[in-house]
Amino acid sequence: MPHPKNHDRMFLTCYTDTFGYGWHHVDLFVHDDAGLEVNWVHWQVDEDGPAAADAVTARVEPQLRRTSDWKRGVSANGSEYWTADAAWR
Repeated sequence: MPHPKNHDRMFLTCYTDTFGYGWHHVDLFVHDDAGLEVNWVHWQVDEDGPAAADAVTARVEPQLRRTSDWKRGVSANGSEYWTADAAWR
């Protein structure tokens, strides 16, 4: 597989701890122009959902901004999550 040349999209994902694992976090994903994941990083958050994700992201990555509204989704296993586009200032 060729190495990605263009990092095309960054987006945040936050989750509801549906199954009580106790791991509340926000992910930042980077995808290339073919839609393949290039890299990701995550940080912990005290609460689930978009409001908590926005608050902790402002604290731990102050140069990162959300560029779209949060969009809610439900995975095949019933886990609730939200995604939003992001960019560096």
